[in-house]
Amino acid sequence: MFKVIGISDNPEQEFTKGALEVIAGGRVFSGGKRHYELMKSRLPEGAQWIEITVPLADVFRQYEGHREIVVFASGDPLFYGFAATLQREFPNEWIEVYPWFNSLQMLAHRMLLPYQEMRAVSLTGRAWKEFENALICGERLIGVLTDKTRTPRAIASMMQEYGYDNYSITIGECMGNPEYEKVTTMTVAQAMFYDARQPNCLILQRTESRGRLFGIPEERFDLLDGRVNMITKMPIRLATLAALELGRHQSFWDIGFCTGSVSIEARLQFPHLDITAFEKRPQGRDLLLANSHRFGAPGINGVIGDFMEIDHNIYPAPDAVFIGGHGGHMKEMLESINQVLLPGGVIVFNSVSDESAAAFRQGIERIGRKVTGCTRMAVDEHNPILIMKAE
Repeated sequence: MFKVIGISDNPEQEFTKGALEVIAGGRVFSGGKRHYELMKSRLPEGAQWIEITVPLADVFRQYEGHREIVVFASGDPLFYGFAATLQREFPNEWIEVYPWFNSLQMLAHRMLLPYQEMRAVSLTGRAWKEFENALICGERLIGVLTDKTRTPRAIASMMQEYGYDNYSITIGECMGNPEYEKVTTMTVAQAMFYDARQPNCLILQRTESRGRLFGIPEERFDLLDGRVNMITKMPIRLATLAALELGRHQSFWDIGFCTGSVSIEARLQFPHLDITAFEKRPQGRDLLLANSHRFGAPGINGVIGDFMEIDHNIYPAPDAVFIGGHGGHMKEMLESINQVLLPGGVIVFNSVSDESAAAFRQGIERIGRKVTGCTRMAVDEHNPILIMKAE
């Protein structure tokens, strides 16, 4: 059995009667180093302490053989907290939780901010993805849990880099600690140079709507050598995304991204996606970076190199693939894609000629799939494009 008690950074914190009884009756306790410093004077005589450190597997081995363990965790143990970890690792164990306010709740209280609509994300030991998604979606309120790497300065710098300076940032330092607690509101530009004491958290309040384009005109992109024919035209791009059905997929590969237009459009309309974009030409790196910054599309993993020579297994396996270029190796490329494509996955190819359409059909048949849709489109004076979908 685990009894998980939430605490703040206040050494004089008051506990409920139930939590006090659990502490008084406990024999084996666990928590981080900071939790021990806060709670050591309250532990009963002879108490055993198991420090929570990484790797957690070593901690879990120490838990074995103990009938009951009292765990101290920060704030609400079920809010990005250790109780959720225990549920995952010990699904058959009984768990009781005695929560306290989490740091974002306390910060909202200090701000007198009704926070029922706030989207909370954690960057504590986590990737940027959920935070990026919240920015792209233009959430009005965003609560952010930080760590020693993804600090307020790093977060503000990332926001400024991708044009998300349409928020004010309120930084809460050492929430609950009567000596060090501090609440400061500033602009994104100011936060880039602010050194906040750890631990801290943020609440972002949108000051104006940034807007999110649906269908980006091709002339707004940085182009490869200024060649407008090297970009997927906006109507074709949107029809291609529709054929890919990205709303029901999780991992998207864009092969031959060139300017990055398809990946960027996908990122803005389907922020939940993991996007891996491949391009053979080295110029693609700078183009993708410049266009991603321009349109506020962080989180696209650009890979430069010959797709046929890259180790595909080191990237998230796709369930949606767009072939924007094949270099005359359509059959071999489809065989490589087929090895990693997840069940229920879809492949879309935009053909500009009868020869490339035939090569796609033959390659799809060779890997045991079917072409299930073809849409013919023409934009202005450009040659017709055949949007081909295989499942």
